[in-house]
Amino acid sequence: MIGVIGSGSWGSALAIHIAKCQDVMLWGFNNEDVESINNTRTNPRYLGDIVYPENITATTQLKEVVDQCDQLVFVVPSFALQGILNEIKEYQRPGLSFINATKGLEHDSNRFFSTLIDELFDYPVQAVLSGPSFASEVARHLPTAITIASKNERDAKSFLPLFHHHHMRVYLNSDPIGVQLAGTYKNVIAIAAGISAGLGFGCNARAALITRGLAEMTRLGTSLGASVETFLGLAGVGDLTLTATSTESRNYRFGQFIGQGLTKEEAFEKVFQVVEGANNVINMKMLGEAQGIELPIVNEVYKILMENLPPHLAMSHLLERSAKSE
Repeated sequence: MIGVIGSGSWGSALAIHIAKCQDVMLWGFNNEDVESINNTRTNPRYLGDIVYPENITATTQLKEVVDQCDQLVFVVPSFALQGILNEIKEYQRPGLSFINATKGLEHDSNRFFSTLIDELFDYPVQAVLSGPSFASEVARHLPTAITIASKNERDAKSFLPLFHHHHMRVYLNSDPIGVQLAGTYKNVIAIAAGISAGLGFGCNARAALITRGLAEMTRLGTSLGASVETFLGLAGVGDLTLTATSTESRNYRFGQFIGQGLTKEEAFEKVFQVVEGANNVINMKMLGEAQGIELPIVNEVYKILMENLPPHLAMSHLLERSAKSE
């Protein structure tokens, strides 16, 4: 049995996919969601009327999942993951392996979650899952390609049977830092693209934000030892393009609402689900400062969300920067 930690839209979608070949125990913190999945095979709050397979069992008991599952898939908001990892460590038993589909960094220490897992567990089998993948499409069995990254190819391959089947294709990657950074950074750029749309700007502005956002992401990533090729692949330009061009993206929608004049709090309420980019922008700004890397788009999104800079002024700041070579 496979344990999926997180019963939101993305966790549920991955559980539904994995259930095509393995029994799944799906952990969630919300009793109503868990009861709905077990009793009606649906979770209207996150996936509408999509039906959960019978071989998915939902629970609110994390220890139950750890006791019964050898492979754990993490799909919780980034602010919650460290606490969950600490709790799992208390239940630790030999043979556990981890694949992280949470996009973000540890909020307080700015550590990558792969680093945190290495610190908490002795020689863990672990990998990172990322790439352009809207939960609703995965749950409806539409074609999707993702990346599984690990420093150890054997670790990455150990998770292939969970994901590389039916409508999903997996590509392996040996750069978990680059994949994690890309999956985090793209959320901030998606907010910027949404703000641009909310201000009434066109496709030209969005294309510029995506292209220059990719350049920022790559500069920061390579300064941390990541590979340029990662940012040109599914976890980089692929996920960035998807997230920064569609209202299916909660980060993009959140940005749109900000651009249309809503406050941050009003925009959160409208989106309803967790907007990772609103936290990720803090992490990326901190990383950029620590590495001495200029990140103009991140800095302006930070000022909008954390310092209440009017969005139109932020866009003016980006346009008025001095001319330079690409």
